[in-house]
Amino acid sequence: QVQLVESGGGLVQAGGSLRLSCKVSGIIFSISSMGWYRQAPGKQRELVAAITGGGSTNYADSVKGRFTISRDNAKNTGHLQMNSLRPEDTAVYYCNADLRYYNGGSLRSGSYWGQGTQVTVSS
Repeated sequence: QVQLVESGGGLVQAGGSLRLSCKVSGIIFSISSMGWYRQAPGKQRELVAAITGGGSTNYADSVKGRFTISRDNAKNTGHLQMNSLRPEDTAVYYCNADLRYYNGGSLRSGSYWGQGTQVTVSS
């Protein structure tokens, strides 16, 4: 089966940096896009950044110039480098991947989510 596992969250002071990672496991054929979302208490989940298989990126206006999304296709891993963090960046961050994988000899596709990692930025 497919599993996404995030790591790298934690507590950091305003102005600091964190690097989130998302490891995709399973018999993966291809990952078309990966994205990072976040959800703060009482708010809806929102897209932070996304990257296609070809490397095209998209960012929320609130993080442009501060966050950088990247991926390592050989390792089925994605990263989110977060610099100049602000208290309003505090949220649970989730990794998402649209992918194709093998299951029981068949090629299947789907969109999968990680369990989330907490990022807390203190003022």
